[in-house]
Amino acid sequence: MPSSTTRRGLLAGALAAGVGGLTLTGARELLETFAPLSGSAWDAADRSLSERVASPYGEATVRYDEYGVPSIEADEERAAYFAVGYVQAFDRLAQLDLQRRVMRGEVSELAGEGTLEDDEFHVAMDFAGAAETTWEYVVDTPAGPLVEAYADGVNAAIDGEGLPLEFELLGYEPEPWTPVDSMLMEKQISWDLTGNFGELRRALVADQLGEDVLEELFPERLDHDVPILRESVEAETLEEAAVAGSVSSGDALDPALTNWLSRFESPTGVGSNSWVVSGEHTESGRPIVAYDPHLTLMTPPLWYEQHVETPETSVRGATFPGVPFVIAGANDRGTWSFTNVGADVLDCYTYEIDGDGERYRYDGEWREFDREEREIAVAGGDDRTVEIRKTVHGPVLEREGRTVGVAWTGHTATRTTEAIYEFERSDGLEELLEATRKFDLPTQNLVYADADGRTLYYATGQLPIREIDGEAVSGNRIFDGSAGEGEWEGFEPFGDSTWDGFVPFEEKPHAIDPDVLATANQRVVDDPDHYVGVAYATPYRGARIYDRLDERIESGGPTDFEFHRELQNDVYDGRAEQLVPELLEVLEERTENGDSPDDTRAHGLENARETLADWEYEMDADSRGALLFARWMDHFRRLVVEPEFEEAGLEESYYPDDWVIATLPADSRFFEEHSRPETMVAALEDALDEIDDAGWETYGDWNSTRIIRHPFGAEAPFLNYPERPADGSRATVKNYRVDSAVGASWRMVVEPGGEATAVLPGGNSGDYFSEHYDDQLEDWLANDQTLMDRTLDDDDDPDVVFEEGSS
Repeated sequence: MPSSTTRRGLLAGALAAGVGGLTLTGARELLETFAPLSGSAWDAADRSLSERVASPYGEATVRYDEYGVPSIEADEERAAYFAVGYVQAFDRLAQLDLQRRVMRGEVSELAGEGTLEDDEFHVAMDFAGAAETTWEYVVDTPAGPLVEAYADGVNAAIDGEGLPLEFELLGYEPEPWTPVDSMLMEKQISWDLTGNFGELRRALVADQLGEDVLEELFPERLDHDVPILRESVEAETLEEAAVAGSVSSGDALDPALTNWLSRFESPTGVGSNSWVVSGEHTESGRPIVAYDPHLTLMTPPLWYEQHVETPETSVRGATFPGVPFVIAGANDRGTWSFTNVGADVLDCYTYEIDGDGERYRYDGEWREFDREEREIAVAGGDDRTVEIRKTVHGPVLEREGRTVGVAWTGHTATRTTEAIYEFERSDGLEELLEATRKFDLPTQNLVYADADGRTLYYATGQLPIREIDGEAVSGNRIFDGSAGEGEWEGFEPFGDSTWDGFVPFEEKPHAIDPDVLATANQRVVDDPDHYVGVAYATPYRGARIYDRLDERIESGGPTDFEFHRELQNDVYDGRAEQLVPELLEVLEERTENGDSPDDTRAHGLENARETLADWEYEMDADSRGALLFARWMDHFRRLVVEPEFEEAGLEESYYPDDWVIATLPADSRFFEEHSRPETMVAALEDALDEIDDAGWETYGDWNSTRIIRHPFGAEAPFLNYPERPADGSRATVKNYRVDSAVGASWRMVVEPGGEATAVLPGGNSGDYFSEHYDDQLEDWLANDQTLMDRTLDDDDDPDVVFEEGSS
C-alpha cells in the first residue's frame, strides 16, 4: 500500500497534470464540476489528531491500535461517546457528511443539476422527517443522552481539527452534526436493506410480458431444500401466509415511474452470510459465530471498527459512521450479527385522485393531501421547489404524471437505536432477546451466541400483516389505497406506531439454542404461517455453508477458528455444478456432429471445453476456467431473456436471477427460437469473443477491485484503492460481485468469552494521508483477520486525552 509520503506525491502529480476540478460520482450521479484544487488541499496532508481535547462530559482516553482502530475508555458513558463522536469525525467526516446529504436530498447543493432527480426522491420520501420522529422517541430513552454526547463530539472535531481532503477539494465546510442526523443514518441503513419496489416491477413484467412469464421467471418460491430453519422448532418458526400475491394495472405500472424508483432500491445483490455452531462442535467447547455482510464496497469502507470500555460495557465491533453504537460485534458476554431477511416491509398504493390533483379518495370521502414545500439548493443553477405530498399511508411519489403511494416501516418512530444500545450492555441471551423486541427495522436474521454456550436465531424487525375483506394476503401486489386494502393496523407514518397489526414477536421465525444454523439470505422456513416476503436470495451460498458444516460435524471433527475463516474463503460456485456438466455435454455432441463450420471458432470452443472439463468450479482469481464460466453465465442469461425483454422495454435490472435461468426447462417459451443447447453454445462464443477482445487471461483480470471506488474516484483516481485481482462470485460463500460493487464489507469470527478476529475491505481511516487508509485491503482479499482485542494496556500512553472542560 502507498505510504503517506507516496500519497502526497500522487496528489502533487494530479495537481501538476492540471486536474482543475473533480466530479463527485459516489452514491449517486454527481455530474457537475466542483471547486478547483488549490494550495489549501495541502492543509489536509498535515492533519493530525489533537493529543488533548476538552470535553464537557468528563475524562476519556483513546488509544489506536496498529490498524487504526480506536479503543475509547471512560468512567462515564457520555464521556466515552463524546470521544466516539470525535474520533469517528476525525477518521470519517467526509463520509458522514455525504451520507447525510444523500438522505436529506442536499447533494445538488454541491453537485448541481445532475443530481436533482436523486435529491427529489429523497426529499419526497421525507427520510429526514422520519428521522426527526425517531429522535423524538429516542431522546427520552437511556440511549438519548449518549447520542447527544456523540453529536457534540462530532462537532467538537469539526471545530477543533483540520478538515479532510474532500472538503478542501469541494471548497466548503460541513454543517454541525445533530442527533437527528444519527437517526437518519439508521434510516439510510434500513432503506439500503429493505427499500424495494418489487411489486411495481412484477406488475410491469406481467403487464408487458404476461402472467405466465411472471410465474415462470419470478416465482414467489424457489424450488430448493435449504431454508435457514431446516427443521421445525415447535411453533416458533412461523412465517409466510399461503395466500398468493396478485398484480394489478393502473398508474403505478408506468415504466418511467417504475424505472425511476428502481434506481433507489437496495443495491443488487445486497446480502450476507452468518452461521453459528454450538460448543458441542468446536475445539474449545464454546460456540463460534462467523459473519460477513455483503454490502456496497467503497472507499473508505462502509463500516468503522471501534472499541468502547466503560463500567457498563466492554464492546468492540463494527458500526456505520454516524452511528454511536456497535452494530455487529462482541462484548464480554456475547456476540451478535445480522443478515438481511428479504422481508416485504414496503407497500405501494394507487388512489383515485381528483382532476386538479389536490385530493385523493379514501374511506368513502375526498381528502386533502398533506402538503409541504421544500427548497433544494442547486449549485450553478436555479434552486428547485419540491412539494412533499402524503396520504394516510405515507409519501406519494410522482413521475411524468403517474403516482404511487408508499408505506414503509421506517417512516415511523423506530426503536432500533435503543435496541443496539442494549445489545452493547447485554449480559447474556435473555437480556439480548428482550432488547431484540425493540429492533423495529431493518428486518434481519439475528445470529447470536454467548459465553454460557447459549445460541440464538431470530428474525428481527416489524412484519406487517395485510388483509383484504378479512383475509390475510401477501404484500407482493399493488393495493387500492382508496379502498383501504392491505392497511397496517397500528402503523402511524411520521408518528408513534403501536405495531398492533404486525406479526407478534413470539410468532416470528426463531430458534433458541440451535446446534448448527446458517443464514445466507435464503428462504427462512419451508412451512410458513405468516407472510414475510419473496425477495430471498438464490440458495447457492446457503447450501454450500450447510454442506461444509454438515460434512465437518458428521466426520466427528471439531471446528476451530481456522475452519470458519477458511469457510468464509470458500469459492466453490454451485451454479457451475448445475450448468457446466450440461454445457460440456452440449459441446461434446456438437463436436461429434461436426456442427461448427468455422475451424477457428471450433478450436476456441474445444479449448474452452477442455479448460472447463478440468476446472473444479472454484472462482479463484488465477483460474481460466472461472473466467470462462463467469462470462459465459452472464451471456447465457442475456441471450435467454434479452430478445423478449428488450422488445417490452425492460432493461437488464428486470432479468431473472441465476437460479431461475439455471433451472429453466428446455421446453420454455424462451427457447422456442433457439434451443437451450444452441443458446448455451452461442453464449460461450460471445464469452470467448469478449475475453479475446479484452485480453483477459484469468478470472482476476476481470474480477478485480476496480469497483471499490472513492466518491471522487473517477476524476481523482489517486483516491481509489489500488486495483487487485479478487476471488469469489455472486454465488460463492466468499462473495464478490464485480458487476454491482457488492461484497464482504466486514468479516468477523467470534468465540464469546474467547478469541475474536475481523478485517475490513480497505482501512479504518477515511483520511487519504493516513497509514490506515488502505492497510487492510490485502488482508481482506486473503481473509487474513486480525484480533478484535478488548484488553487495554495501561502502560501504553493514550493517543488522545479528553479532559473536563468546555469544548
